[in-house]
Amino acid sequence: MKNFTLLCVIIAGLVGCTPTIPKDAFKLSPTSLEDRQLQSRKFDTLDRKVLLASGAAVLQDMGYALDESNATLGILTASKKADATDGAQIAGAVVVALLGGGAMPVDKEQKIRISLVVNENLSDSESSIARISFQRIVWNTQGQISRVETLKEPDLYQGFFEKLSKSAFLEAHLI
Repeated sequence: MKNFTLLCVIIAGLVGCTPTIPKDAFKLSPTSLEDRQLQSRKFDTLDRKVLLASGAAVLQDMGYALDESNATLGILTASKKADATDGAQIAGAVVVALLGGGAMPVDKEQKIRISLVVNENLSDSESSIARISFQRIVWNTQGQISRVETLKEPDLYQGFFEKLSKSAFLEAHLI
């Protein structure tokens, strides 16, 4: 009887720990097609190494440190730290403090992470698709993560792909 009770407690504990997956966990966001178009460009080459080397050069020129690179898989990650101080947030914190609300945490620093993936274009066997995403993680003055987001500024992506096109051309022609 004692063993049976122990077994029931263990089974109940295991069943209670079973993770549940939200119903919409694999549902695409309404803007996923728009985001993919913003983040992707077609290149008339199948040479992943050229595109990844060019991407690495562009990112390093932009001040990013390379974290990982795998030419076989066509993946490159990079990151850089930057100041995340926002004047409006600081002004709000000062007002709250003056009204007796105490110290309010404000954004302090951020890490911008880049992921570049190069794959063969499935609809054109003579070209590749390069997709990059820019994410940022923001920490506040108390060392807590206050925000994690994907950056969606079109100028950021357009600027990167313009530089990547020029760099890939120079790399491919050994200039």
